Amino acid sequence: MRIPFSFILMWMFMPLFSVAQEVTSPDGRYVVKVEGMTYSVTYNSKVIIQKSRLGVDIDNRLFESALGVPRGEHKDWSGALKLSGVDSMRVDTIWTPLYGENSQIRDRYHQIVLHYENGHGGQGSVSSGYDKRKYYAMDIVVRAYNEGIAFRYHFPETANSLFLHVTGEQTSFTMPEGTVAWYEEWAQGHYEKRPLKGDWFESERPLLLQQPDGTYVALLEAAMRDYTRGKFRLKKDNELQVSMYSCADIISPYDTPWRVVMAGEKAVDLINNKDIVLCLNKERAQGDWSWVRPAKGFRCCRLDKASIMKSVDFCADFGIPYVELDAGWYGPEGKVGSDARRVSAQRDFTMPEICQYARSKGIGVWVYVNQRALYHQLDDLLPLYQQWGIKGIKFGFVQIGNQQWSTWLHDAVEKCARYHIMVDIHDEYRPTGLSRTYPHLLTQEGIAGNEEMPDATHNVTLPFTRYLCGAADYTLCYFNSRVKNTPGHQLAMMAVYYSPLQFIFWYDNPYPTGWESAELKFWKDCPTVFDQSIALDGQPGEYIVQARRSGSDWFVGAMTNTKERIVSIPTNFLPKGKYIVEIYNDAPAAEGKKRVVCDSKTVRSGKPIVLTLQPSGGAALHFKPVK
Repeated sequence: MRIPFSFILMWMFMPLFSVAQEVTSPDGRYVVKVEGMTYSVTYNSKVIIQKSRLGVDIDNRLFESALGVPRGEHKDWSGALKLSGVDSMRVDTIWTPLYGENSQIRDRYHQIVLHYENGHGGQGSVSSGYDKRKYYAMDIVVRAYNEGIAFRYHFPETANSLFLHVTGEQTSFTMPEGTVAWYEEWAQGHYEKRPLKGDWFESERPLLLQQPDGTYVALLEAAMRDYTRGKFRLKKDNELQVSMYSCADIISPYDTPWRVVMAGEKAVDLINNKDIVLCLNKERAQGDWSWVRPAKGFRCCRLDKASIMKSVDFCADFGIPYVELDAGWYGPEGKVGSDARRVSAQRDFTMPEICQYARSKGIGVWVYVNQRALYHQLDDLLPLYQQWGIKGIKFGFVQIGNQQWSTWLHDAVEKCARYHIMVDIHDEYRPTGLSRTYPHLLTQEGIAGNEEMPDATHNVTLPFTRYLCGAADYTLCYFNSRVKNTPGHQLAMMAVYYSPLQFIFWYDNPYPTGWESAELKFWKDCPTVFDQSIALDGQPGEYIVQARRSGSDWFVGAMTNTKERIVSIPTNFLPKGKYIVEIYNDAPAAEGKKRVVCDSKTVRSGKPIVLTLQPSGGAALHFKPVK
C-alpha cells in the first residue's frame, strides 16, 4: 500500500500516573508492558513473552573508586535504577532502499523511552564534583511495529563522557511451557528442533520458536555495529537470555543493539515482516551510490591467465556480470608474507590486464582477500584496487563476535565505500540490517549453504530462520555431483533465497558443462533484487513457496523437503489479467534421464497452479503479463 504522505509526531511528555508503562503497535496487535526492569509482550491478545528481565550488567569498580562511590554499588547495576520519566513518539513514513526485496518500505511504529536514574540520589565525592545520579542513568527505548517489537538500552550523554564496562545483559525471553526452538550453535551449522529445556549451549540468531498454541516467534538482533555479538542461552527451562560473546567497553552517549521479537499465526508471516530489521538501522549517507550494482557472480578458482579469461568469456555468454578471483591470487591466504597488494609471482597475469579484459566484455572483477591481509594492508589496498578497477572484495575468514573485531569489520566496510568498492563478507558473519546504512555491503555468508551441501530439509528451514535477518551468500550449485537435491530444487533457490550478489555454479567450475540447458533460462532471467516480495506458503523444515516481482514480471520458487509434495501455488498476488507462465519442474523418475520439464502456458490471475514436487525437489515459475 502506497502512503502519499509521511509524518513524524514529535516527542510528547508522558506523566508517570502508574509504574507500569505500555506501548501498542499501530494496528493494536502487539502490546509491550514494562514495569521496573521487567517486560512482557502480547500478540493478538495472547501472551507470547511472559514477564521477563531487562537490564545490563556493568562492572565499573575501578572507575567508581576513583569517583569516591562506595564499593559494592556496582552490583545489580540496573536493579538500582528507578523510573524518572517517559517520553512517547509516533512515526509513520516510507523510505526507499537503494535496492532490496521491496522497492519501498513502510517504517511505522509507536515508541516510548523510559528514563531511569539511580534511586539513591546523592552526589559523588567532593574532589570529583561528580553527580552520581547522572552516572547511574539509562534509558530503555521500546518500539512497537505492526511487524514486531524492538527494544534497546541507551546511555545518555554525561558531562565527562562516561565510560562503562558492560559485562553482560539481563535481557531474557520467558516462553510458555511446551515451546520448541530451531536450535543452531553456529552460523554455518544445521538446525535441530529442541524444547526449551535440557541440553543447550547457546543458539544462533535469528532464533525461530513455535509455542504450544501454534504461534511462531522469532528473536533477532538489529543494528549491531560496534558492540559484541549476542546469542541465546537457556537460563532455565522456558527462559532464554541474551548471551554476549564478551564484555563491551562503551562511552556515553551510546545505544546497544536492538533486541527484536516477531510473531505470526503462520510461519510465512515472519518472512513477510522481516523488513523491521532494516528499519531499525540508520539511513545511508547522502551522496552518489550509483556504483553499487547488485547482480550475479561467478567464482574463478583456476588462477592462470587463460582460465581467468575463459571464465570472463563464460560470464559474458551466460549473462553473469561479475567474476571473482578466489583465494590464492596473491599467495597462500593464511600466511603473513602473502601480500594482497600484488599478484603472486607464481601467477602469469597482472590485475590491471584482467580488469581491462573483463571490462571489454562488460564484466566486473571481484577479488577474495583474507582478513589477515585486510587487517594489515586495508589502507593500502583500497586506493590500489580502485586504481586497478576492482569492483568488490570478498572478505575471507573474518573474526567476529567480540567488540574489537565487530568494530574493525564495520569500519573496514565503511572505508570501502570511500573507494567505491562493494563487499561480500564470508564465513561466520551474520547480518543485523546494516546494509541499509552501508548498501555496498551486498551480502554475507553466515549460512550452511552449498559449501556444506545440506539436504532439502535444511534448505526449507532457512527462509524461516537465517534469511529473516538479511541476505545470505548460499553459493548456489547446479551440476555438482555432491548436491543432495534435485535440479528443480536448485533452480528455485534463485527466487527463494535473497542475495543481491548471488553466486551461481559455485562448485560447477571451471566451466559448467551443460549450461545451455533450457531450464537454466530461469537463472538467467531472474534478477537478484526485486520490487516486491511475498512468501505465499510454507512450513519450517517442510516446504516454502516464495514470489518476487521485478517490474511487471513475477518469479516464484517452490521447494520441498525430502518428501514428495503436492503444492497449490496461489496466483491472487498477480494483478488481474492473463499471464504466460514458464514452469520448470523436476521430471518424474519414470521419465528416465530427463532432468527438468520445461512447460509454458497461459493462465489467469487468481487461478491456483497445482504442482507435484519430487522428494528433495522444487519448481521455478516465471510469470509474464500478456500485453
